[in-house]
Amino acid sequence: MFLTVFGQKGGVAKTCTSVHLACVWAQQGHSVCVVDADRNRSATAYAARGMLPFEVVPVEAAAKATRAAQVIITDGQASSHEEELKNLSAGADLVLLPTTPQARSVELTIELSSILRSMDTLHAALLVKVDSRKQRLANDARQTLDGFGVDVLAAEIPLLAAFEKAEVEGVCVSEAVDDRGRADLRRMGGWSAYCAAAVQIRERLMAADATDSRG
Repeated sequence: MFLTVFGQKGGVAKTCTSVHLACVWAQQGHSVCVVDADRNRSATAYAARGMLPFEVVPVEAAAKATRAAQVIITDGQASSHEEELKNLSAGADLVLLPTTPQARSVELTIELSSILRSMDTLHAALLVKVDSRKQRLANDARQTLDGFGVDVLAAEIPLLAAFEKAEVEGVCVSEAVDDRGRADLRRMGGWSAYCAAAVQIRERLMAADATDSRG
């Protein structure tokens, strides 16, 4: 499976999403490789402590590093540039668009979806940084995306401090601890959300394969 995670701008949990989906599939026993195609090298920095259960490689080393991988996730550049999107999505089985509930993020995702649709590239949006105290905002974002024909995963990634702690520690959110070294009590909500997203991505790929075989 070849998945590209593309962020239309910074701050949409693109690298967090790449890393955690990789963690899910690695823990299921798959050979996973994350390709860091972001000029900021965010995924590389996340993995610097060597605590993640998969390899992160720069895009320049991707050809060799991904040969034996069953799952390849490209952590793309945060950009709304059409040519960049085309380059990074080439050959991808699915392009995932993390999207915060804020209006500008939703607008950019709609624009990117239109480009991907014109390229006949399978893609889906994932709502991230969903504040449980502002669920209506997320519901409105989902409704807007649906209205423009954007496929949105049912899973929603909650806004949690545990994700920031996990990144600082270089681990998956399921292993995050608080400032006193205790397990973060809300961390499993974030982990469960990414597990659900991984299942839904697989379902879409299986449906696409079935459609192709019938065609």
